[in-house]
Amino acid sequence: MFNPQAEAMPREELRKLQGERLRSLVARAYERVAFYRAKMDAQGVRPEDIRGIEDIVKLPFTEKSEFRDQYPFGMFAVPMSEIVRIHASSGTTGKPTVVGYTRADIDNWAECAARSLGCGGATAEDTVQVAYGYGLFTGGLGMHYGAEKLGAAALPMSAGNTEKQVMLMKDFGVTVLCCTPSYALQIAEVAEQMGEDVRSFPLKAGFFGAEPWTQGMREHIEERLPLKALDIYGLSEVAGPGVANECLEQDGLHVFEDHFYPEIIDPETGASLPDGEKGELVFTCLTKEGVPLIRYRTRDITLLMNSGPCACGRTSRKMARLMGRTDDMLIIRGINVFPSQVENVLVRIEGVHPQYLIIVDRKGNLDTIEIQVEVTEDLFSDEVKKLEALRDKIHYQIKAMLNVSAKITLVEPKTIERGLGKAKRVLDRRQRI
Repeated sequence: MFNPQAEAMPREELRKLQGERLRSLVARAYERVAFYRAKMDAQGVRPEDIRGIEDIVKLPFTEKSEFRDQYPFGMFAVPMSEIVRIHASSGTTGKPTVVGYTRADIDNWAECAARSLGCGGATAEDTVQVAYGYGLFTGGLGMHYGAEKLGAAALPMSAGNTEKQVMLMKDFGVTVLCCTPSYALQIAEVAEQMGEDVRSFPLKAGFFGAEPWTQGMREHIEERLPLKALDIYGLSEVAGPGVANECLEQDGLHVFEDHFYPEIIDPETGASLPDGEKGELVFTCLTKEGVPLIRYRTRDITLLMNSGPCACGRTSRKMARLMGRTDDMLIIRGINVFPSQVENVLVRIEGVHPQYLIIVDRKGNLDTIEIQVEVTEDLFSDEVKKLEALRDKIHYQIKAMLNVSAKITLVEPKTIERGLGKAKRVLDRRQRI
């Protein structure tokens, strides 16, 4: 363990600490964030009503749409002079959800990412290849700082340039890989094309997240690469990677509960559910200074496991791997994509109908996305040059909005099937192997 005192803390001691941190969090949020003060006043709850972690159910939920409505800095609880980092995740309307970090937030995040790496047996002796994207996306920098906090050597590759990834992985003796599960398979495939025996590389652990994957995918990765494939969970609004991680037992993800308090609720009623029952995952950030997030509804479906102490010695509760979502968000190559984002682009372009179909597939080991768009009758019968110009325009604007490249297919009017109820906007052909 990276921090045995925290990771193996007795449950009674942990619960007391959670209560203390929750009281401090609620008082700070009420005093400094107008959004939370209004939410709590509307619900008739005051900071002094929160005496222990069991009182968390008295507090209002925070919805992603509410978070986004505070764009850019309405959720911040400290002045900009205390913010040292800003990250943001994609939003349905083009406006992202913005998260600010104080120095203490960055240190705590690095600590949790280091714990994640420790869950897979990583130590200061390791070289960690970070092949998540760097930038506003939290994946790359989160694992980078975690590796440095651990004392390991961080190799900041980011995503792409796969042949170079393979070359440096071999030449530098990389032992730990951090990327999406689909990109791990892409690395294995390119290595074989290069004539490299990737099974002879000194890899020992892989930390894969940012997109859904299954036990079958894990087995496939471990057949192709000489490592333990471990699930890592995080999201930008909460912190980034390092919220929860599988240990080498590969039986559920340990939640770092001294920083992130998990709940499972009924997505329809908001009622709390006991351990072992499937529902929507909710997080409260007990130590965040920049953005003191309270009961944030992730829209991810999972359950908290009631399995007792883990064989690894960690005492935190574990969550099962994700089982789906309560909204229509897609995850394409680690990027969040909402059908409404596509619609927001199309409705502003002359010559197209507001009828479209998003087709998601998997070619080899990578996700692909095609968007079929209906054009008007007169334009469809027009010259090819005009159609090509329209297709290029849509392609450019979709890429600018989604930060992912999509194949654009223009189709004639009334081609896309109409439903009697809610329009079917997405066809996901990815097989969960």
